[in-house]
Amino acid sequence: MARFIALLRGINVGGHRKLPMADLRSLAEGLGLAGVRTYVASGNLVFSADGQDAGTLEVRLEGAIAERFGFAVDVIVREADHWARLAAGNPFPEQSAATPNYVMMTIGKRPATDADVEALRPRAAADERVERVGEALWFWFGAGSGRSKLAAAPLRDVWTARNWRTVQTIGTLLEAQ
Repeated sequence: MARFIALLRGINVGGHRKLPMADLRSLAEGLGLAGVRTYVASGNLVFSADGQDAGTLEVRLEGAIAERFGFAVDVIVREADHWARLAAGNPFPEQSAATPNYVMMTIGKRPATDADVEALRPRAAADERVERVGEALWFWFGAGSGRSKLAAAPLRDVWTARNWRTVQTIGTLLEAQ
């Protein structure tokens, strides 16, 4: 069985689009997914599945969530080895070691492009950086992302971000089974 991570976008934020993790685990198990685990309430679902690719799993999870909870949620699915390659691309190792919650990996339904980076860089403060490594956009928020214009920048299409600590924990969960 292949291991996967599903990242749910925009749930449990400010009391909106509530989706309890116990209910998400139950939903995933009902779809026949195995070894289902969640990590924090922002929507990180680790599981195993046979004979399905990431795109198929995205569609199945999005459909099941909409049917059960009554609202649409964008889901981005990656295989465990893919996740490991994304994490290995972190261009901010020193910042990650010092302030892991200030480094974010952002992935989308489509790969990032150099044009995405060029559109974002002008919004960055002096202590902020944005880099593209493969399909991912990486951000370093020197003073945190809370008031950053870079963090509030609109991205085309569907994207979701996870801080470095979460990226590492997901990696550990993917390796656990």
